[in-house]
Amino acid sequence: MSEASISVDDPQALLSLFGPRDQHLRRIREALDVRISARNGLVLIEGSEQPVARATAVFEQLKNVHEQHGNVDTAEVERALAVQTAPANGKSAPVELPPIEVFNPSRKVQPKTLGQARYMRAILDHDVVIAAGPAGTGKTYLAVAMAVAALKQEKVRKIVLVRPAVEAGESLGYLPGDMHAKINPYLRPLLDALREMLDYELLKRLSEQDVIEVVPLAYMRGRTLNEAFIILDEAQNTTIAQMKMFLTRMGRSSKIVVSGDMTQVDLPSHTQSGLTDAMRRLGGIEGISLVTLSGADIVRHRLVQDIVRAYEEGLGSKRKAHS
Repeated sequence: MSEASISVDDPQALLSLFGPRDQHLRRIREALDVRISARNGLVLIEGSEQPVARATAVFEQLKNVHEQHGNVDTAEVERALAVQTAPANGKSAPVELPPIEVFNPSRKVQPKTLGQARYMRAILDHDVVIAAGPAGTGKTYLAVAMAVAALKQEKVRKIVLVRPAVEAGESLGYLPGDMHAKINPYLRPLLDALREMLDYELLKRLSEQDVIEVVPLAYMRGRTLNEAFIILDEAQNTTIAQMKMFLTRMGRSSKIVVSGDMTQVDLPSHTQSGLTDAMRRLGGIEGISLVTLSGADIVRHRLVQDIVRAYEEGLGSKRKAHS
C-alpha cells in the first residue's frame, strides 16, 4: 500500500479539481483504482504504488491547469488520464514526464495527451524529430517550450524558430510595409508561444542579443547552427529542396524539430510537400524520430476535434468517389 498527498490550500481550487458533484474525483478513482480524500488543505491518495504515482501526476497536472485557467473541465481530466494510462490493447506503456520548466515561473508546460507525451519524449531522446498532425495538437507550442527549457538549462546557446512564408490564398506583395512588416504575420504564432514563456523584457533582450531568432525559411540558406535548438513550423509548406536545405543547417550539439499539418498544404498543386517527403524518406535513420499526432491529441476548444474530424471525413468521401 502506498500513499501520497498534494497541497491544495485554496478551497475553490479543490472544488475545481474534484469537479461538479465530485465527478472528476469519481472518474480518477475509477480509472486508476485509488482512494482519494481531502483533509486540511491536502488531497490524500492511497492505493498500489503505480496507481498512486499516476493519480498524483494527474492531480499535479490538473492543479497546474486550474492555476493557469481558473477552472478544470472534463476534457482536461480525460487528457491528464490519457497521459498516465496505457491504451486498452496494452501495446504501449504510459509515458511519465515532468513539467517543462520555462523562464516564466508561473508557467509549467505539461503534455495533455499520450501522443503529446510521446512527442516530448521523442524530442528529449533524438536530435531530429519530424512531427505531423492536425491543428491544435500542440506541435508548435510544445516544441517552443522544450526549446526554452533547453536554453534555460544551458543545453543550447541559441533558439531559432523558422517558418516558410508561403501565401495561403493571400498576396504577400499587397501587404503594407517593408519586408519585415510583410513577413511578421507569418511568424506571429511562434512569437505568441514565446511570449507565454518569457516576460517581455527578457524576450526583448534575448532577441536583441540574437539568442532567440524568429526568421523566415529563406533566411536559413548558407548558415550552420551549432549548439542551437531549431524549430521549423508549418513544414507542410516547404518544398523537398527547402526541407533538405533546412535539415542540413544543423551543426554540432544542435537539435531540430520539424512540425506541420499535411492536410493544410498551401503549395502549388503539382509541388510535393517537403514534410510528406521527409516522413517517407528519413524514418530509417538512427537519431531521427517520426511522430504522428491525431485528432485525439487536440487540446484547443472542444469543437476543434469535431471540425477536424468533419473535414477528414469529407476528404475520405472524396477519395472514395474518385477511386
